[in-house]
Amino acid sequence: MAQLSETYACVPLTERGRGILISGDPKSNSILYCNGRSVIIRYLDRPLEVSVYGEHAYQATVARFSPNGEWIASADVSGTVRIWGTRNEFVLKNEFRVLSGRIDDLQWSPDGMRIVASGEGKGKSFVRAFMWDSGTNVGEFDGHSRRVLSCAFKPTRPFRIVTCGEDFLVNFYEGPPFKFKLSHRDHSNFVNCVRFSPDGSKFITVSSDKKGLLYDGKTGEKIGELSAEDGHKGSIYAVSWSPDSKQVLTVSADKSAKVWDISEDGNGKVKETLTCHGSGGVDDMLVGCLWQNNYLVTVSLGGTISLYSASDHDKTPLLLSGHMKNVTSLTVLNSDQKVILSSSYDGIIVKWIQGIGYSGKLERKVNSQIKCLAAVEEEIVTSGFDNKIWRNSLHGDQCGDANPIDIGSQPKDLSLALRSSELALVSIDSGVVLLRGTEIVSTINLGFVVAACTIASDGSEAIVGGQDGKLHIYSIKGDTLTEEATLEKHRGAITVIHYSPDDSMFASGDVNREAVVWDRVSREVKLKNMLYHTARINCLAWSPNSNMVATGSLDTCVIIYEVGKPASSRITIKGAHLGGVYGLAFTDENSVVSSGEDACVRVWKLTPQ
Repeated sequence: MAQLSETYACVPLTERGRGILISGDPKSNSILYCNGRSVIIRYLDRPLEVSVYGEHAYQATVARFSPNGEWIASADVSGTVRIWGTRNEFVLKNEFRVLSGRIDDLQWSPDGMRIVASGEGKGKSFVRAFMWDSGTNVGEFDGHSRRVLSCAFKPTRPFRIVTCGEDFLVNFYEGPPFKFKLSHRDHSNFVNCVRFSPDGSKFITVSSDKKGLLYDGKTGEKIGELSAEDGHKGSIYAVSWSPDSKQVLTVSADKSAKVWDISEDGNGKVKETLTCHGSGGVDDMLVGCLWQNNYLVTVSLGGTISLYSASDHDKTPLLLSGHMKNVTSLTVLNSDQKVILSSSYDGIIVKWIQGIGYSGKLERKVNSQIKCLAAVEEEIVTSGFDNKIWRNSLHGDQCGDANPIDIGSQPKDLSLALRSSELALVSIDSGVVLLRGTEIVSTINLGFVVAACTIASDGSEAIVGGQDGKLHIYSIKGDTLTEEATLEKHRGAITVIHYSPDDSMFASGDVNREAVVWDRVSREVKLKNMLYHTARINCLAWSPNSNMVATGSLDTCVIIYEVGKPASSRITIKGAHLGGVYGLAFTDENSVVSSGEDACVRVWKLTPQ
């Protein structure tokens, strides 16, 4: 049996020059955000408890809890809204095609009966309000000429809807059925977000013109604005009200978050500027925020979620971060402390500690893309798409300076001799490159198209897998490789090969969904019929005691086999990662870590069957 014990969630998918609109449920103290086709539910007081909804066919853009917290409406780039339950395995209630293009925002009416959505559309249909159970339209929304970035439902009767967008307009509608009442053009740039105060008395709009304007919630008339004194120096991307309707939180491209006191007459003064943590780079621009219960939540362009205390702004915020893109490789750095390193193809390496979660990002001087990652004691070795290998020493969360090793061709696979960590084997299309430290010892043309490679922990032997499905075994002496044997069993290109930790066996996987465990001395098949995936095998890992081997596939599953038992007594983890599994590692005999295209990392506890 395998049970999910921890999820290290992906971060919200962000886009430069655009805000993201996150939301939450005060009752369960959870927040919602989107990444790829996934909608992520995170609990602010239980960061390792994460739920993921992955039923959208297209990239999800925004999601909101219904007022009673029982339902979630989520939208995507195709203009579709799905309404699903927060319990019973996310049962689907309804699905409606609402707009002809991307949906940027949606809001429930306070009675939970209606939903308004806004975004891109054809003609003049940038906004639509409909009944949640039937999809029936509940109004006409004229008055916008360009994409509508945000919309809001007045939380008290009489109901009102406000919309704002790229045409610099703020439009006010009365209903239901909703009809256009009035329009304001007080902003001089994109209006990024509009929100009603919880008591319904006011609403606020924020814009790329660095201004925040306040309006009467019932009549729609402008009543005041946020003071320019101590104001934002960059585009304001999002705004959120305090539960008592007396303050707002704003975030900006100027990398700051501000708390404002809102007076009865509708003007705002800065009460506090929150100090934001980061290096001050572009990734620290703030693009999303939420005021929920006693938490002030901000989201940076790099995806980092900061949780501040609303009652004590000086308290150091809790940082939640992770990957935004496909996590392509995993390695366990220190099995005593259960330190896990994961890298995503956009060049980010994240450090996790089992039982704690996010522990920081590894800061590298050059943030190049990463294809392969290997680590040994105080060193990490990475290869990318730029023909270079980087060997960085590790000091806490800092990577020491390293000069890249240009191997002249794109690296396909990378393996370290763990007991003589100086030695590394890199496969390229035509053969392999042998490295000792930062020196290229030899570049060897093997005469066939290479797909994967591995090197024994003592550096005495290497196995190279070909595009033709053959495994070539070489002895290593000095800077030369001597072919000792060729093994033929696979019926497709080899994708991955790894020696067992005790070096007595090795395992290989291929594009034709088969894995094989071999005895290293006799070179006989030790575990056969490992044919339970339905698509290519992307990764495999051995348990520290060499008793188990796990495989991860494009079919979204992880399968764990025990070497001494028939393959049919396997453990299968179905749907481990939406879009496919790309990284696997064991932290101990009973814990396997997986990563995938959904940008999440998960820890699974194994119990004997």
